[in-house]
Amino acid sequence: MKKLLLILIAVTQTICLSAQKMNAQELSTEVDKVTVFFGNAQITRKQEVKVKPGKSLLKFVNLSPYIQPKSVQAKVNGEVTVLLVNHQLNYLDSLEKSVELTKLEAEYQSVEDELNVEHAYISVIDEEIIFLQENRKIGGKNQELNVSNLKEASLFYSSRLTALKLDKLERQKRVNDLRMKLHKIGKQVNSLSTKKEFPSGEVLILVDSKSEETINIELSYLVDNAGWFPSYNVRVKSIEDPLELIYKANVHQDTKVDWKKVKLAFSSNNPSLSGSAPELKTYFLNYGSVPPSYKATINEVSGRVLDPKGNPIQGVSVVVKRTTIGTVTDMRGYYSIAIPSGASSLMYTFIGYSSQEIPIQQAEITVIMEEDIVSLDEVVITGYGTSDFESAPPVSHPGRKSTSQLKIRGTNSLALPTVQLENQTTVEFRIDMPYTIKSDSKNYIVDMTSYEVPASYEYYCIPKIDKDAFLLGHITGWEQYKLLEGEANIFFEDTYIGKTILDVRFIKDTLSVSLGRDKEVVVNREKIKDLTTQKLIGTRKEETRAWRISARNNKSQDIHLVLLDQVPVPTLNEIEVDVKELTRGTRNEETGEIKWILDLDSKENQEVMLKYTVKYPKYQNLIFE
Repeated sequence: MKKLLLILIAVTQTICLSAQKMNAQELSTEVDKVTVFFGNAQITRKQEVKVKPGKSLLKFVNLSPYIQPKSVQAKVNGEVTVLLVNHQLNYLDSLEKSVELTKLEAEYQSVEDELNVEHAYISVIDEEIIFLQENRKIGGKNQELNVSNLKEASLFYSSRLTALKLDKLERQKRVNDLRMKLHKIGKQVNSLSTKKEFPSGEVLILVDSKSEETINIELSYLVDNAGWFPSYNVRVKSIEDPLELIYKANVHQDTKVDWKKVKLAFSSNNPSLSGSAPELKTYFLNYGSVPPSYKATINEVSGRVLDPKGNPIQGVSVVVKRTTIGTVTDMRGYYSIAIPSGASSLMYTFIGYSSQEIPIQQAEITVIMEEDIVSLDEVVITGYGTSDFESAPPVSHPGRKSTSQLKIRGTNSLALPTVQLENQTTVEFRIDMPYTIKSDSKNYIVDMTSYEVPASYEYYCIPKIDKDAFLLGHITGWEQYKLLEGEANIFFEDTYIGKTILDVRFIKDTLSVSLGRDKEVVVNREKIKDLTTQKLIGTRKEETRAWRISARNNKSQDIHLVLLDQVPVPTLNEIEVDVKELTRGTRNEETGEIKWILDLDSKENQEVMLKYTVKYPKYQNLIFE
């Protein structure tokens, strides 16, 4: 086996070295198709080429420097044999900068030159002022000083010094203006480029033809520094109308190659998502126990991402760990992202910097990225078939790096790697019209599709936690829409309400979408002091708690309202909880949840009451709420 491997390596080295001696036919192509995954993208290029009898070396040039070498595959239609597919980086022919970036850099240099000139003038003025001040002495031992000489010297000194100082003020003002202009141009340059010199990627394909042929080559590969995440617009005109769901893709890329009018597709799977509505926690009553704490949860995190010098970084990918909820920093390095319940940390990634995982412990997180030296020097040689080439000495190519270790993948054609995410099913969305996505790290929003979804609506409120009523839209048969977890912008009655999260993590017949708070549904919960008592009966204490909950519908439509509250659940036989009043509510014995379902007509007000008594030994203490 070892001998076979050595032979295979030797054969492939022979093919590679022989190919380097051949004159390559350069192929400058445009990106034809892009399939974007969450953390990278698959690029497809096509080219028709005429080849002569014998061996021909074809070279695809001006490719991204972020190609994953193991993913490179060439499909050739024609009567030819593919002998070699080789990825390499060309450091001599770096990728061409955009016209806008070139102009900005030239303007930056011009302003910098003007600034240097102004500094030179100010330096000369300072020298002349010093010269005047050092030669203010009038007259000498052999020269008589009179009023005329004094007046003449005073006028000269005053006028010249005034002119110099005024000139310095004007030039200092000019310096400040130029510095401000330089700062603005610099920020714009930073938004278009990271100022690093990037090599161009190249793929060499060696083919053998028995006759003159016209062949079609399809080159495909994966590139890093690109990705997408889903988001939605949810619009509800009224609770009597269907729900409109607009499915969007947020795509960004900085592969150093623009995608111009490409066939665009987005691929993913069915990920998980948690809901954003509050939930009750069961209170297991015992001596020394305290009621559940309902602290405000972090539903959204915002902040900035900076480099070690404190400059903002545009295009940093910010993703909630183990979800597809993500966003990208803007030109100020700013980001804002909705957080599902149960999320523990955020992932920050950007090419050239070390990835960071930050726990979600506060609503504002500022991150300082640390530079990471990433090796882009690996060249992967893929052998296809065998060759009878004679051994040839290595040929030096200045500026072009190659790996010292060859990775051989066999003699069969390679299948593109299958992108398998966590939850089995992969969903692909193809965009019908050509799209252009520039390599600038900016977030481009692509409307993929929209649905008009039949939905039922109900209001939901837990006044013990939050007195605002949340409108929920319930969708049945939601699986047919191929929804992924993501942020959703909510528009209710033609007004922007805020953000929520589509929850598709759990297998349910009905998908509930939180449509935000509705201030026209007013709920109040107050303790009834006259019914709240504490007394001793023999060896036992008896404490009573009572609350009045009122709900008013100020809307012009009738509504369906679900109210939730709770009573404690005892864990010892000596503790008794007796519910005295529920007002048509239902009680869950295991969790202590009390539920009321109210049908409120327009402008109607309804009240319910919760009253319960707890009995326990008088020498013990219990905390109810």
